[in-house]
Amino acid sequence: MKQILSALLLVITFQNFGQFDKSLYNTSLEYYLPNGITYNSAIPTPESIIGHEVGEWHVTHDKLVQYMYTLAEASDRITIENRGATFEGRPILLLTITSPDNHKNLESIRTAHIANTEGENNATSNMPIVVYQGFSIHGNEPSGANAALLAAYHLAAAESQHVKDILNNAVILFDPSFNPDGLQRFSFWANSNKSNVLNPDPNDREYDEVWPRGRTNHYWFDLNRDWLPIQLPESQARIKTFHKWLPNILTDHHEMGTNSSFFFQPGIPERTHPLTPSKNQELTAKIGTFHAKAFDQIGSLYYTEEDYDDFYYGKGSTFPDINGSIGILFEQASSRGHLQESSNGVLTFPFTIRNQFTAALSTLEAAFNMREELLQYQKEFFDNSRKSHSGKKGKAIVFGDPKDASKSFQLAEIMKRQNIEIYQLKQDVNINGKQYKNGYSYVVPFDQKNATIIDAMFDIRTTFKDSLFYDISAWTFPYAFDLDFSSDISMASYAGEKIAELKRPQGSVRGKSSYGYVMSWHDYYAPRALYAILAKDLRAKVSLGEFKVDGKDYGYGTIFIPAQNQNITSDEVYTVLTEVAKNSFIHIDPISTGLTQGVDLGSRLIATVEKPKVGILVGDGISSYDAGEIWHLFDQRYRIPLSKLDTKDIGRMNLDRYNVIIMPTSYNIEDGALKNLKSWVENGGTLIAYKQAINVLTRNEFVKVKFKKNDLKAKNVNFALRDDFYGAQGIGGAIFEAKQDLTHPINFGYNDDKIALFRDTTIFMEADDNSFNNPIQYTKTPLLSGYISKPNLDSLAGTVPFKVNRLRRGKVILFTDNTNFRAFWYGTNKLLMNAVFFNDEM
Repeated sequence: MKQILSALLLVITFQNFGQFDKSLYNTSLEYYLPNGITYNSAIPTPESIIGHEVGEWHVTHDKLVQYMYTLAEASDRITIENRGATFEGRPILLLTITSPDNHKNLESIRTAHIANTEGENNATSNMPIVVYQGFSIHGNEPSGANAALLAAYHLAAAESQHVKDILNNAVILFDPSFNPDGLQRFSFWANSNKSNVLNPDPNDREYDEVWPRGRTNHYWFDLNRDWLPIQLPESQARIKTFHKWLPNILTDHHEMGTNSSFFFQPGIPERTHPLTPSKNQELTAKIGTFHAKAFDQIGSLYYTEEDYDDFYYGKGSTFPDINGSIGILFEQASSRGHLQESSNGVLTFPFTIRNQFTAALSTLEAAFNMREELLQYQKEFFDNSRKSHSGKKGKAIVFGDPKDASKSFQLAEIMKRQNIEIYQLKQDVNINGKQYKNGYSYVVPFDQKNATIIDAMFDIRTTFKDSLFYDISAWTFPYAFDLDFSSDISMASYAGEKIAELKRPQGSVRGKSSYGYVMSWHDYYAPRALYAILAKDLRAKVSLGEFKVDGKDYGYGTIFIPAQNQNITSDEVYTVLTEVAKNSFIHIDPISTGLTQGVDLGSRLIATVEKPKVGILVGDGISSYDAGEIWHLFDQRYRIPLSKLDTKDIGRMNLDRYNVIIMPTSYNIEDGALKNLKSWVENGGTLIAYKQAINVLTRNEFVKVKFKKNDLKAKNVNFALRDDFYGAQGIGGAIFEAKQDLTHPINFGYNDDKIALFRDTTIFMEADDNSFNNPIQYTKTPLLSGYISKPNLDSLAGTVPFKVNRLRRGKVILFTDNTNFRAFWYGTNKLLMNAVFFNDEM
């Protein structure tokens, strides 16, 4: 009742005086901490270290780090480790919080805990439970990370016997900031726009971050989509910890819209992935009763089972579900700054922090009370997994690409990070018409502990209980990597040695030549090598046909580097190429002659490649996710400079220094920017546009595109189901098959005439009447995996995801699909690279 009266007074004060009464903005420790507990005065409070009360300001990551190290030094309940660095060099911390006695035996506790998942231990009555608590994976959802200050202090300093009992019976893996770079970016924004007179007006600048906002990490990735593909350093650190310990519960503290309340899982039951045991959801609901009790005590509103889902295993609250753990999502209504008007009254930042802190404590209360039940569930999960896969004992999956060792390696690396056992392929083999080559392929047995993760990664699914998804509906990894794969092969027949340590393929120049060198375009890292060659001011050419020289076949897109008529000697050319091959993990072949079988190397079909000077549109109107994926691809994978061009400046910018500009998904760009961009294209530039950018360019007469549309009308759909009806017509993320013309430059480097494309749009471009203008075209039955409504599937069949349009002296290249999705769609990255390097030949 006390809290309810305080909230009413807060609203009345605001209404009567037109401004917020700062005295009601409660940041005292007494406001947050449970009643009746004394705290060890030798343990520093957050305020004594960070210089302000929790919630008075948004904690910056550096201060959060400082406090966590101070606590670890002051308390015998805490140890701390730095597991690595973010892209911006910030530490990725982990605190281990448990009783002093447990700390003395931590490794033996961990070993016994892991043994319980391997059928070796039944003594769950004496084992501590393991809880992973993680905060604010979205940097602009900061109440979690700020609550981490309180939770860590409480666990370090509380003298309550009950808290000590919890620490005696639990090992808490405490991750105070899942996203250090994003948290820092957002805290700077919120603090720099805070007024002394707190103003809850939602129109105030404090509540409207500038692009790209603080949700994402350095390259603008949503880290809460990377738990399964683990492409980012923050994810790699936490997944390593996860598999090291296999926690029984993992919590993931988020925020949602300001007018909401507080959500905890379970989510919508019908949207749980079929690989997740029903017992998992039962235990999630039982844990939820502890959250409900805690929120009832402080008078906070909450709800459950009405939102969100447990389908995509790349999320923090769902990934644990295929590992014998219970993943729990918390969503707190966001104040976004320090306080803001909402439909539930004025929402203060301290209030959001207190709710997150309350949920952190109720999680530990549930873990303490359900310890044996959760430990037994985890044991049974792995026992059941072994039983369910017993019929596949001696069977395995093989995957690979006979011409691209790098892509195969990258998928194998993900599997190793997920603690999946992999083996070398014993020898070259043909399985059902697919070629698997030793050194280019890997074998994965089903008979292993983490077989359920293998099931999730290779899952192919086209039927679903529900037609709505909080995230994507398909992520089949061999499709994402454009790799061949065969299931249920014999381990005894095909598996070589087990791989203890995965080693990246090594590159080399296979000899010295006074004539020239050729480089296949098949390897994933060939674009990195080509740019490095061009950056050294060496001339390089691309083959628009096939040829055979010195007894070896070379396909479309092969790169030829002459040894003569360069600006350096032939010996220096060899030295440069040796370094390039090593750094790009590729092989370069010397050749003795330009006379070949097929296209001779002096032919007009051996075209000069211009060094790309590439810009990318960023800023208002552009999807930061899509832009960040492209930035990461150029910067981290291919080491190609990429200039980020802000849309607010494009209208007055001299674009002549670029020969390629990429326009990621965009919705609205100012007329002045579009006018300058159009002029640049007309004068010879190449514009590469993605997804909704196609609509922008069509409206502004950059291109003429015929779209296929369906005019679906709702029939027998009542008002309550209208959102479900429209939601089912979206393509949230599924995988589709397209055929490829391998002679077209957009498809150089591919060796199969079919490709799997990830799609999350309903933009359907009609095919051209001339078949040679349709180098990529969806098949008649394109669905490979995921959900799509039948009207959309009918519309998609036969359309094209790629077009080239001439605009006077320049050209506009269109992609309806994301070729760079979440950094793990390796199989289509080369489509973008081909558009960048070979657009003159299209």
